[in-house]
Amino acid sequence: MSVGTNPYLKYRQNSIETASGEQLLLMLYDGAVRFLRNAVLSIEKQDFEGAHNSIVRVQDIIGELICTLNMDYEISGYLRQLYEYFLERLIEANVKKDKDIAVEILNFLSELRETWAQAVVKARDGGMRVDSNE
Repeated sequence: MSVGTNPYLKYRQNSIETASGEQLLLMLYDGAVRFLRNAVLSIEKQDFEGAHNSIVRVQDIIGELICTLNMDYEISGYLRQLYEYFLERLIEANVKKDKDIAVEILNFLSELRETWAQAVVKARDGGMRVDSNE
């Protein structure tokens, strides 16, 4: 079904196209957390194809997070290293279908998402703009 004929997909596409950098960053984290939760559930159900597909989606999202890093800021180097660690661990989780590794990365991503959400609120309250994924 194309975006033009599905109102939900059209709404979602419009939301993405009109979102601020901060909102897009949070959407990426939300997607990564959602897909990693699906991967954990799939591993528990021994649905290894579903787990694989979900983990690959998380890897794609982390790749996008890496691409959005603004390397003018020192913290970006640290985030890149962290994201690369996540990718390595996700490969291991996918090969071994290891729920514990997936949960480890899920916890990290959830904490990072919450940290960014708090930063966005504080910046907005202070009238500042947060460069997404610095």
